[in-house]
Amino acid sequence: MPKSLRSPRHQRFLNQLRSLRKAQGLTQEQLAEKLGRRQSFVAKYEGGERRLDVIEFLDVTAALDTDPCEILLSLRT
Repeated sequence: MPKSLRSPRHQRFLNQLRSLRKAQGLTQEQLAEKLGRRQSFVAKYEGGERRLDVIEFLDVTAALDTDPCEILLSLRT
């Protein structure tokens, strides 16, 4: 199995999270505040510099008020 970091599917994942944030009119700083994290946390995962673990992913989707299952289902293929 090839590495997923920076793969096309990983890029789609990051694009979805970024698009959801922007669609809600949130800046990286505002999302980070909702998460209780620094702005650099959001910048690093959106830029592919760091990965989100499952718990972080669930926290991000909760902060964006979106269903994590929809995102995961879209990445199956």
